[in-house]
Amino acid sequence: MADPSSYRPKPGEIPDSPGVYRFRDEHRRVIYVGKAKSLRQRLANYFQDLAGLHPRTRSMVTTAASVEWTVVSTEVEALQLEYSWIKEYDPRFNVKYRDDKSYPYLAVTMNEEYPRVQVMRGHKKKGVRYFGPYAHAWAIRDTVDLLLRVFPVRTCSAGVFKNAARTGRPCLLGYIGKCSAPCVDRVSAEEHRELADEFCDFMTGRTNTYIRRLEKQMAEAADEMEYERAARLRDDIGALKKAMEKNAVVLADATDADLIAVAEDELEAAVQIFHVRGGRVRGQRGWVTDKVEEITTGALVEHALQQLYGEETGDAVPKEVLVPALPDPVEPVQEWLAGRRGSGVSLRIPQRGDKKALMETVERNAQQALVLHKTKRASDLTTRSRALEEIADALDLDSAPLRIECYDISHLQGDDVVASMVVFEDGLARKSEYRRFQIKGFAGQDDVRSMHEVITRRFRRYLAEKEKTGEWTDGENAETPDHAETLEIDRNGEIVEAGPTEDDGRPKKFAYPPQLVVVDGGAPQVAAAQRALDELGIDDIAVCGLAKRLEEVWLPGDDDPVVLPRTSEGLYLLQRVRDEAHRFAITYQRAKRSKRFRSSPLDDVPGLGDTRKQALLKHFGSLKKLRSATIDQICEVPGIGRKTAETIAVALARSAPAAPAVNTATGEIMEEEPGTMGSSGEPVAAGAPDERRGQET
Repeated sequence: MADPSSYRPKPGEIPDSPGVYRFRDEHRRVIYVGKAKSLRQRLANYFQDLAGLHPRTRSMVTTAASVEWTVVSTEVEALQLEYSWIKEYDPRFNVKYRDDKSYPYLAVTMNEEYPRVQVMRGHKKKGVRYFGPYAHAWAIRDTVDLLLRVFPVRTCSAGVFKNAARTGRPCLLGYIGKCSAPCVDRVSAEEHRELADEFCDFMTGRTNTYIRRLEKQMAEAADEMEYERAARLRDDIGALKKAMEKNAVVLADATDADLIAVAEDELEAAVQIFHVRGGRVRGQRGWVTDKVEEITTGALVEHALQQLYGEETGDAVPKEVLVPALPDPVEPVQEWLAGRRGSGVSLRIPQRGDKKALMETVERNAQQALVLHKTKRASDLTTRSRALEEIADALDLDSAPLRIECYDISHLQGDDVVASMVVFEDGLARKSEYRRFQIKGFAGQDDVRSMHEVITRRFRRYLAEKEKTGEWTDGENAETPDHAETLEIDRNGEIVEAGPTEDDGRPKKFAYPPQLVVVDGGAPQVAAAQRALDELGIDDIAVCGLAKRLEEVWLPGDDDPVVLPRTSEGLYLLQRVRDEAHRFAITYQRAKRSKRFRSSPLDDVPGLGDTRKQALLKHFGSLKKLRSATIDQICEVPGIGRKTAETIAVALARSAPAAPAVNTATGEIMEEEPGTMGSSGEPVAAGAPDERRGQET
């Protein structure tokens, strides 16, 4: 635990001007980002008597080892820079709102030639119109199903669209009138885009104008005695009104506004947001956060606004934002919101009338969300803390291991050897810091030597970064596991090829060490990992191994394992870490292995999908046995008819090295030479092992 006085700036060093500051820990990792109207006054609050600080603020300043700041011209610039740094560094002590779930949106892909209506989650894409968020995906599908009668916009995937265009036949929705079928040129691209524009206009709240237009058309059709057309328009109007009933009018003046409410206690806060468009509630979402410092309701609102509108522009930022408390000062935040929208934004507290009543509803939702969150999470927090304490006691550590890294080796009979590194912080997976490795040379034949190579490479990287004063890579943008760093290691332990790095060639996120290294295995793997750390001169990182067979915990140099009770929360956490490392490693190993295999002869059978291919292989066990089966035997597989069985027999016969003949009278296929074909359908030497028999480790 650091003493804040050891890194406190000297009097007069801190400027009395607006700016943004960063606290870093002993590994130079950014742990907190803040902004201030006066840097001197704000930072002085952190360097007072520890007893007078909020408990979590005290934890932050004692974890930190240095502080630095950047001066800006205005408070708006400070707000923008603070948001950018929080997104870049992901500091552990900053307020981070966690969505209680992933909310679905109704999206219209206006960036495509033929816009598509669909359900979308995750990051928003450029050129796509979004409506929502909705509480449930089924609510979106119900709404779309009603609107497609009036706005028959495409909803199919790209594959279905291309297949329909190729065959000249539309899908079922095209036949029943719920798609205008642009795939078969029933409408032009321009006409289909007009339909998509009308759909978006209706979803943005311009409903009354469109319904009045339909009612006028219905009356004209009735006057002209076109009763069938009038009936269709009547049904269209009914469908639109039914869709509108799903979103009750809450504000009579067709207001576009977002209402934000906060429910909080000393340690946590819940935020609820209602999105009102055209006077109707179009979406709702909720966030929960830990209060990592002493923070006012206005400051919580400011962070919520950053989270909500930091990536939005234009109409996505409404004209009016109603909040329970205003940030202090409010002018920079209003100016920032106006910059995001491109015009003025009213940020205020509702005082009376319908907006005040609706805000009370949002506040009740926030209170309920906080109560539900506490009910669900109280045991989780307690359990995680107890698990870390049990691990520390069992391994005789000085403190609970807040960061745990686990390593696993995976291969198939010595081929495609890979390793994984997963990271758990505070008992939770931190997937942005997962890494995966390729291993070449002699190490691939020996799990122990492979483990030694992986640990050596990871912590050699750590030491190299540690020696570069002022050149730490801890603040870089996180990568997802699908793009995680890949290290290929040769016989001498050198890198053959490296994965994503910075422009100057530096790797990402290898500069932050764990308190505990867990390896998947027993005493040999643990000894190899400890030997690698000893060779690098690292003596402040604990090592243990978890053996699968009896779930025993092995420590370096011990003849006997540490046996944790089966009901131990510490053992359960270690199992979760080990299983996650195994999952991440074997997923990568399978992906590499699949690239080496040629496609199966069954891929050439028209109309034979993945489900029936798997059923065939499961029934016969291998392609070799399937080849030797008669047509009648193939027909015994569920879902395989005689015509399909004959097609399969011909396809397999053609794929053989020497094409066997098919006896159409008996339905028998001539047998091939034993040992000439592997399970993947590739020719192999006689006596060579079938790859399907290999065991994943």
